[in-house]
Amino acid sequence: MTTSSEAPTTEAFESEVPIWPVFVRHVLSVLSDGSTLHRRDLVSRAIDSAQLSNSAREETLNSGGLRSEQRLGWAISNLFKAGWIERPVRANYRITEAGKKWFGDHPDGISSFAVAQRTFAAYWPQAQKDSAPAETEGPDKESTDPIELIEEGINRISSDVGDALLIRLRDSHPEFFEEAVVKLLLAMGYGGAEQRGRRIGGTGDGGVDGVIDQDALGLDQIYVQAKRYAEGKSISRETIQAFIGALHGFGASRGVFITTSHFTQHAREYAAAIQNRIVLIDGKRLVSLMIKYRVGVQVKQSYDVVDIDEDFFE
Repeated sequence: MTTSSEAPTTEAFESEVPIWPVFVRHVLSVLSDGSTLHRRDLVSRAIDSAQLSNSAREETLNSGGLRSEQRLGWAISNLFKAGWIERPVRANYRITEAGKKWFGDHPDGISSFAVAQRTFAAYWPQAQKDSAPAETEGPDKESTDPIELIEEGINRISSDVGDALLIRLRDSHPEFFEEAVVKLLLAMGYGGAEQRGRRIGGTGDGGVDGVIDQDALGLDQIYVQAKRYAEGKSISRETIQAFIGALHGFGASRGVFITTSHFTQHAREYAAAIQNRIVLIDGKRLVSLMIKYRVGVQVKQSYDVVDIDEDFFE
């Protein structure tokens, strides 16, 4: 798996998936009857044991994997290192006598990273012990495993790049900004393989700044309005109404309104209520999309995260 600064949102995200130490109890509980389970079945049953919501089960990492499976994998790894579960055959696990004893003494499992560190530190490599986080209860220290630490770092970098990108866009020439938003929509796949999109802003533009042809003949078109506003200057309902009027003038039913600022609540409610299909993209979403689709940014560095190739050992 290659991890790179790919399209993380610049907004804060709070996971519904429990931290990996919480899954220790559920893994041991599933195996407590002495059965041997394939890793795939063990993960599935542990997730059921934890009673995760549908949204928690569907949470994904930036790399594409399921967050619950990643955190469960870290719990399984630490239990195996501690000798509390074993692998009698490849990719199959069962609880050991030591695991049964610990679980009998600690039926409630582990609820924090601080307790997990005290419990498992003796089984961690020395380098990992030396770099282990201090025993504090901060959520930032409780919610991450190595892969998520990488992604957290990528998110921080992308957030900083997004802030800088937004400043550059606000300082750019209006014509440059109009060209930039058209390039973004083309990069997102609108306009087809032929990249049928163009800027039409300027005198006599009829109230729109760009148009994307969804078919070769231009029968299906998306019109674009781009407003390069300073921070704190919002897009009002009246501005959206003017854009709708411009769409009617072109006989169009779909449009995208993009700004470096934000929309008022009345503007959003109006756009959601009208018959025309209008998408509003504010400054935060704009830079997030630009990072995702590599418009105005470039990959500076990437890292490979390796894992055992089980097929190799068959």
